[in-house]
Amino acid sequence: MSKINELIKEEESEYLEFKEKWRDEHLKTLAALAFLNGGSLILGIDDKHNVIGIDNSEKLLEDIPSKIREKLGLTPSVKCIKINGKKVIIVEIKPLQLPISYNGKYYSRSGSTTVEISGSELAHLLLSKFGKNWDALPSDANFEDINIETVNIFKSLARKRIPNISDIDSVEKVFTNLKLITEDNKITRAGLLLFGTEPNRFFISAKARIGRFKTPAIILDTVIAEGNLFNQLERAVEAIKKHMSVRFEIKGIEREDIWDFPIEAIREAVINALIHKDYLSTAEIQIRIYDDRIWMWNPGKLPEQLSIEDLKREHSSYPKNPLIANAFYLAGFIELWGSGTKRIVDLCKEQNLPEPDYKEEQGGFSVYFYKDIYTEENLRKTGLNERQIKAVLYVKEKEEITNTKYQEICGVKKRQATDDLKYLTNKKILKRIGITGKGTYYVLKGRKRGKRDTKGAPKGCKF
Repeated sequence: MSKINELIKEEESEYLEFKEKWRDEHLKTLAALAFLNGGSLILGIDDKHNVIGIDNSEKLLEDIPSKIREKLGLTPSVKCIKINGKKVIIVEIKPLQLPISYNGKYYSRSGSTTVEISGSELAHLLLSKFGKNWDALPSDANFEDINIETVNIFKSLARKRIPNISDIDSVEKVFTNLKLITEDNKITRAGLLLFGTEPNRFFISAKARIGRFKTPAIILDTVIAEGNLFNQLERAVEAIKKHMSVRFEIKGIEREDIWDFPIEAIREAVINALIHKDYLSTAEIQIRIYDDRIWMWNPGKLPEQLSIEDLKREHSSYPKNPLIANAFYLAGFIELWGSGTKRIVDLCKEQNLPEPDYKEEQGGFSVYFYKDIYTEENLRKTGLNERQIKAVLYVKEKEEITNTKYQEICGVKKRQATDDLKYLTNKKILKRIGITGKGTYYVLKGRKRGKRDTKGAPKGCKF
């Protein structure tokens, strides 16, 4: 009795569900519990953990086991106990190796919720049930399908992290050391994707589609990055660079190219898409380049251990395709510390660009890069109020603003305008030009000065 009392105090989880009364739809929950690690369904408990009891318990003790056997093919433990004089029914389900269907559909538990699973998600759950990863499974390829040049390039790149790798190592030896061959001497799916000549001949969606968009409906250019994953990386990055502007700065005695977006951040995002893609999906990696932003999307959700918020701070690494991730690590392209997404954020901030957005959407994972930090949406994220946002957008359009003009467009007194402009200056959004008096004006931080007429006053401005 003490055990059940302790159980009732627990929160609902992937192992435990409370219901006030029996409904046949609870068979979904029992199917989900069986697919995972087993668990309990307790009837006669409300959402606040109050024992309300259950009616017709004698009939349910006969009906519930019968329905579970008929619909799910399971033999459960069903018992009735009394708590404070009220009857409670406990249905216990043991775990199974394989999922079972209820009315032709499969279910799993996501926290305390029962969810339907199908397609690639179902396949991945099955693989994890047996301790397998998709990229470790055998492919239909043989060594004639492997690109020797890519293997040789890899050997050169990996020398720093694999000191004993040699130029004379055979392809078979490299694959064996990277665990890209199964026990029965089959090339794994990871091996084919990493080093194959035409991996999309075996996996049709193993490619990236890059488009230059003027609007969502007007497409100016499309590039398909195919080949093995190392080739896809280089082709995708080059396709993106083709539609980016670049300027240069002299730092010391060296020239440094400054692209619209940090190339290393773009490269890191493409690598992440290639490594974490759900290759069971029929969808390709998609990259859309607009005038003011880049959107990258790949099929495959975040691992359940991570949230969107985790991606912008230090977090552990949970690669969907560990063998693929390991090869990219050994080639020196990534670190296996979950640092890539935070590095993307840091690189954008270093270039005075807005933080990129990470989103789970459309059955996959997106990264949004933004060119303009002075958008209404981004300014609102920084905590500015409506009049401050209005003023910054004015400066963006007109190149500069004075205290008088701030009062005019925002409808405030001089003191409020002064306080707001000081706040925007301290936030390093605006930069003050001049010390005091009528010659003082404000421009966007990092932008050129406003247009001055020959008398030193802003054109079109009255002091």
